[in-house]
Amino acid sequence: MTPLGPVDQLFLLMEKRQQPMHVAGLQLFTFPEDAGPRYIRELAEQMRECCTPQGLFKRRVVTRFGQPFWDTDEHFDIDHHFRHEALPKPGRIRELLALVSAEHSNLLDRERPLWEVHLIEGIQGKRFALYSKIHHSMVDGVAAMRMGMRALSTDPNERNLPPVWAMPPRKKQVSLNPTDVAGGLAKLTAGLGKQASSLPAVVREIMKVTNKAKRNPDYVSVFQAPHSLLNERITGSRRFAAQSYSMSRVKTIAKAFDATVNDVVLAMCGSALREYLISQNALPDAPLIAMVPVSLRQDDSDAGNQIAMILANLGTHIADPTNRLRLIKASVEDAKQRFRGMSPEQILTYTALTLAPAGLSLLTGLAPKWQAFNVVISNVPGPKEPLYWNGARLQGMYPVSIALDRIALNITLTSYGDSLEFGLIACRRTMPSMQRLLDYLENSIRELEVAAGVCGYNSNRY
Repeated sequence: MTPLGPVDQLFLLMEKRQQPMHVAGLQLFTFPEDAGPRYIRELAEQMRECCTPQGLFKRRVVTRFGQPFWDTDEHFDIDHHFRHEALPKPGRIRELLALVSAEHSNLLDRERPLWEVHLIEGIQGKRFALYSKIHHSMVDGVAAMRMGMRALSTDPNERNLPPVWAMPPRKKQVSLNPTDVAGGLAKLTAGLGKQASSLPAVVREIMKVTNKAKRNPDYVSVFQAPHSLLNERITGSRRFAAQSYSMSRVKTIAKAFDATVNDVVLAMCGSALREYLISQNALPDAPLIAMVPVSLRQDDSDAGNQIAMILANLGTHIADPTNRLRLIKASVEDAKQRFRGMSPEQILTYTALTLAPAGLSLLTGLAPKWQAFNVVISNVPGPKEPLYWNGARLQGMYPVSIALDRIALNITLTSYGDSLEFGLIACRRTMPSMQRLLDYLENSIRELEVAAGVCGYNSNRY
C-alpha cells in the first residue's frame, strides 16, 4: 500500500455530491479510411478484452488507521469502468456535449479504482468520441495529458494500440524493501524540513504583497476578489461547452501587444466574463480574479499532483480590450516575478498559506465571504503534431474540469497542433445560459484583433 500525498488527500476530502472531484477529457476522432461497418463494435470488443489494468488504473482507495492509502483492486471489473454508448439521433455535437454534461455530474465509486472510459458512437460525419474521467486525487492536469498522449500515435498506420488503462506505467513500481522504505522516509523528512525552513521568507513575501495591494488597487493580493454570480452555492448538475481557436490567431495578437499566449487567453476570458455578467445584470464594480494553476512537475511521472497557483486580475471593470490586456499582462508578470525568487518548497508554502482560508471555506462551508478568486482558468500544454489511435485521427481534444462550491465555472484549455481547445464546465443552475460564453469568447478575440490591427479567422464551436 502507498499513502496518498497531502494534496491528493485534499481532493478526496473536498468531494461532495454537489462537488465531484474528477477531471476528464473528451477526444473526438474521425474514422480511418479502411473502417468497415462493424468498426466501432470491433473496437469496443478489443477495448473490453483489455481487462487487466496497469499502473495507477488498478489501485483503489483504502483507509487504514484513519489514513487513506492506494491499494491494488483484487476484484477489478472492466464492465464497471468501460462503457460503450451511442448518441441519440441526429448525433450532433450538441447531443455529445449533453451526454458529457450528464456523465460528468456523476460521482466515481470509491470502492473501485477511480476512473471511467466511455466509447461514444453515432456522431455525425463518421466520427466517434472517447470521454475519459479520472479522480483528481490520482493525477493533475499535466499528468493526465501525458497519459492520454502516450496512448496515441503519430503513425496513422499503427494498429493494436491498447486503451490507456492497459498501457504499462512509464516508471517501475517502487518495491517495499527496508532500504527503499528508509530512503523514502529520509526524503519525506528532508521535504518537511525544507517546507518548514521556507516559512519565514514566505510570510515576509505575503506581508509585502498585502502592503503593496493597499497602495495599488490593480495589484492582486488575497481576498480582494469581489462576490459575483460565479460564487454562489452549486448543485451537482453540470453543463459543458467547448470551442477551438487557431493558435496562429492568438499568437498574432500576442505579438502585436508584446504579450504571451496565456496573457491573451486570460484577456479573452476576462472580456467574455464581463459580457456574460452584464447580460445577467450582475457585473461587480471590482475586477474578477482568476486562479491560474502552474505546474511544478520536473519529471516525466504520471501520478500525483505537483501544482502551485497564481492569482491574476482579469480587468473585468475595464471596457477597453487593450487596457484590459495590459492590466492582465502586468498582473501575471507580478506573480511570475514573485515566484522567480522562490524555491519550489517556498512556492508550495506560499500557495498553501495564501489559499488556505479559501480552501477551508470550500471544505467546511464556513466564511463564504473569504473570496480569494472568482474563477479557475487553466492552460495545459498539449501535442504539436496530428495524433492517431488505431488509425483514427484525433480531430479535437477538450478538457472537462471541476466546478467547485462558490467557484461555479472552470475554464480549462489545451493546445493541439495549431489549435487552442477550450473546455468550459459550470453548474447548470448557478450559471444560467453558460453556453453564451462561447459567443462572448468569439467577440473578445475579434475585439483584440481589431485593436491589434490584424484580420481574424473563424473558430470551431461545439
